[in-house]
Amino acid sequence: MKDAVNNTDPSPVTQWRKRRQRQGFVRVEVQVRKDDAALVRDVATALGDPEREAETRAILRDKIATPHSGGLKALLAAAPLDGIDIERPRDFGRDVAP
Repeated sequence: MKDAVNNTDPSPVTQWRKRRQRQGFVRVEVQVRKDDAALVRDVATALGDPEREAETRAILRDKIATPHSGGLKALLAAAPLDGIDIERPRDFGRDVAP
């Protein structure tokens, strides 16, 4: 019989969590009101169901998720530049005396 103090075998829960991590899953802890707990569990279940995940993800992104700006390039691409002169003369530098 193994000594419980010297047991180096990972627990079944640890093994399961590592397996899920290799499959691309992450643990997420959220705090919600008691009335919303079942709803949040249902959303998580739908996201984990191969038959419903794509539709669920699309609905959540469309209705809930905040759009990401995409960085400075996306911001500049979306900026209204009508009437703004963005041309500038070419600068060839200055002459340097030897």
